[in-house]
Amino acid sequence: MTDTPDESKLTKTKQRWAAEGRFLTGRVARPDGERLPPGQHLVQTWPVLDLGVQPAVALDGWSLRVFGSVAEQVTLDWVGFLALPQRAFTSDMHCVTTWSRYDNAWRGVATRDLMALVQPLAEAKFVILHSYDGYTTNLPLADFAAEDAVLATHWQGEPLSREHGGPVRVIVPQLYLWKSAKWVQRVEFSPVDKPGYWEVNGYHRRGDPWTEERYS
Repeated sequence: MTDTPDESKLTKTKQRWAAEGRFLTGRVARPDGERLPPGQHLVQTWPVLDLGVQPAVALDGWSLRVFGSVAEQVTLDWVGFLALPQRAFTSDMHCVTTWSRYDNAWRGVATRDLMALVQPLAEAKFVILHSYDGYTTNLPLADFAAEDAVLATHWQGEPLSREHGGPVRVIVPQLYLWKSAKWVQRVEFSPVDKPGYWEVNGYHRRGDPWTEERYS
């Protein structure tokens, strides 16, 4: 993970989170050292799955609104988004349709840095992601705040393609990929859970690959 020079506010926020033990779930990410969750198979490509619409979002018209149960609601344009700390992560991804791909190199804004900017209130327990194609999905706050969760702009050193959710998609590696919303437009912090598109259509509310939380 790479850092930018001036991060005093972020550093203080993360130190406070550590002191409070926030986002600790006690879960084992990879039981018994395994890397491939049950029921999954490895692929070398990156299959494209969506709802049949791949919105074309120009960078000069793109914006990200962060709102709800936060101390500071913000709307970022592309320049403002890139002014936030830019970090690099490598993680695996697992699709509910049973494919997995190892060692994906991401670059973008860590979800924890976004949270440090807006300061979620104590009442915030969930995050609802809203996409430019109308898609929504819900996440427990602890999952959104995972150490390697990122609002990604790049994959394998290249700008994220439109078909894979560019210019910005969320990546939450510890959950099935439908939770990693493409074409993200709004991030809502909420005291209550709000099931999204797939969740109201029979998918699990959380989506942990290690316990095969595929369906409700």
